[in-house]
Amino acid sequence: MPAFKLNGYLVNYAAFKDHLSLFPGSSGVRKFKKYLRKYKWLKGTVQFSLTKPLQLGLVRKIVRFRLKENLAKRKLAKKD
Repeated sequence: MPAFKLNGYLVNYAAFKDHLSLFPGSSGVRKFKKYLRKYKWLKGTVQFSLTKPLQLGLVRKIVRFRLKENLAKRKLAKKD
């Protein structure tokens, strides 16, 4: 499964027969829960329909959030 990493895991993604999945981890789903109401989601996964336009703005926000999380963890690790 393809993944984006920078200072650790950011997101994975995959295409399936009837949907596209984004795997931002539980923190990524939790943070954007109110925007994910119209999608099927689980603890660390969001499923997007193949028949509707992909909400690139939402995906971008989720990835940026995960990036900020990873950079913050890196700063904390350097302080230790």
